[in-house]
Amino acid sequence: MNPSEKDNRQIFSAGILTISDSGSIGERIDISGERIVEIIELAGFHKRLKAIVPDEIPDISEKLVEWSDSGEVDIIFTTGGTGLGPRDVTPEATKNVLDLEIPGISEAMRIKTFERTSFAILSRSTAGIRSGCLIVNLPGSPKGVEECLEVVIDSLPHALEMIRGWKSHVESN
Repeated sequence: MNPSEKDNRQIFSAGILTISDSGSIGERIDISGERIVEIIELAGFHKRLKAIVPDEIPDISEKLVEWSDSGEVDIIFTTGGTGLGPRDVTPEATKNVLDLEIPGISEAMRIKTFERTSFAILSRSTAGIRSGCLIVNLPGSPKGVEECLEVVIDSLPHALEMIRGWKSHVESN
C-alpha cells in the first residue's frame, strides 16, 4: 500500500481484549495487549477500549458482546487463549457471539506464520462480525501478535469499510 492510500483511510476505533487468568488478577504484565496497541496505532487505528479478562467463556463472550453492541469500537483484537491448553477457550467464546464468521483472516494468519514456525497450525484463532464490529483472535505471545498482525493489518480497513457498506468491492488499479 502506498502512503497516500494510508493517509486517505477512515480512522477506525479498536478495542484490545487480553485473555489471561494471571493478567486478570494483576499477576502478569499485559505485554501482548500493549504490542497490539503499538502496531495498530502505527497502522492508523485508534485504541478506544482495553481490558483483561480471565480464560472463562462467559467473561470473554460478555466483554465481546458489550463492546461490539455498544458501537464504541469498529474492531476488537483479542490476545491469548487460542492454543490447545485446557484453559484456551477464546475461539469458543468468540464463535458463540459472532453473527458471521470470516475464516479467511485466521486462515491467512496460520498459513503465513507457518512459514516461520510449524506451531502456527496449532492456533485455533477465529475472526468474524458481531453487530457491525470485526473481531479478530490473535495469539497470546508478543511475537505471535506481531507476526499475525503483519499478515492482516493492511486488509482490515477494507474489511471494515465493507462491513460499514462504504465499499462493496476492491477497486481496480
